[in-house]
Amino acid sequence: MQKINELQLAKELIRFPSITPVDAGVMKFLEKKLKKLGFKTKILEFKEKGFQPVKNLYARLGSKNPNLCYAGHTDVVPIDGQDWTKTPFKMSEESGKLFGRGTSDMKGFCAIALAMAPEMKSRDLKIPIHFAFSFDEEVGCVGVRHLIKDVVDNLPLPRAVIVGEPTSMKIVGGNKGGRSFRTTVRGVPGHSSEPHRGANSIMAAARIINFIESLQEELIKESDENSLFDPPYTTFDLGVIEGGTANNIIPEYTYFNWGYRGLPDEDPFELENKVRSFIQEQIEPKLKRVSNEAGVTTELRNETPPLIPDHESAAEHLIRHLTGLNESGTVAFGTEAGLFQQAGIPGVIFGPGSIQQAHQPDEFIEIDQMAQCVSFMKELTSWAEKTH
Repeated sequence: MQKINELQLAKELIRFPSITPVDAGVMKFLEKKLKKLGFKTKILEFKEKGFQPVKNLYARLGSKNPNLCYAGHTDVVPIDGQDWTKTPFKMSEESGKLFGRGTSDMKGFCAIALAMAPEMKSRDLKIPIHFAFSFDEEVGCVGVRHLIKDVVDNLPLPRAVIVGEPTSMKIVGGNKGGRSFRTTVRGVPGHSSEPHRGANSIMAAARIINFIESLQEELIKESDENSLFDPPYTTFDLGVIEGGTANNIIPEYTYFNWGYRGLPDEDPFELENKVRSFIQEQIEPKLKRVSNEAGVTTELRNETPPLIPDHESAAEHLIRHLTGLNESGTVAFGTEAGLFQQAGIPGVIFGPGSIQQAHQPDEFIEIDQMAQCVSFMKELTSWAEKTH
């Protein structure tokens, strides 16, 4: 049995400030480690309009035969504006917890997978084990789409993909999908003492945001308490807004980013269409009465499909077989699991740490969670050695 050094590898991964979209060298680090162990690696770099180039890494040990794949992301969210008492990119240990940005979401899982690589290499695996490390999960899983396409085009499809997002080592078989937008409101500037001669873009944006809030209230009232999801309704988010230059100038431009996380059985376009109709019927006519150049544009920035629960999938069945766990839950946050599912690859979300710690100051993962994940990967490696 090989010595598993997952804590040391977690420490090394945390030191990379890999805040989306800056890779900071983390993919090269992973590739170098895996190449040294004899993995066949492939760095896939992709560029899409409106996004920074992103690097993804696919690594395989053994043949191209149908395999098991561990999937995880190496990017993390910013620390700006958060009140950290620990050093974010220097992992520290205290009271059975490991602190640092990405410990829970989800460099802890990536470190364990990497730490298990020597053990995998030492076994005569009948079922190959592959790694799919993506980078831009935190902004919509743009790069992993290309990675999946490369796998579909060039390799046999994996039997199952285990996405190691933090689920407290509980089986998660479904997640909400998501759509995100950027809305630009163009008004007509002027002196604030003469508001009738201008069109205030901030006020127009506020009306749109209030309408979105009213849609949210409707969804809450109409929600089904028996839904598999918590909360049991589609949720809106609005995280960024900017506009205006001075108190005495009617603001010409206002921008805001918004989106929603939808239940798998709902029409993903219905809410978008309601917002667009409100803008067209209630907002733009007033703006254009002042100037035809005024108006509102809304751009779809990203969409991520849901992972539709399938309790009979090969991925869920494998986890239940190896762990003895019977229950399968759902989560509200998005993952790349739905993209694998769309490509015909069964996916399940199963990893160490709590989503409650993700994106938080003083983010941490419990060492016991890491140990549970190590034990699981050992079981899976033994199973892959014995099973054809």
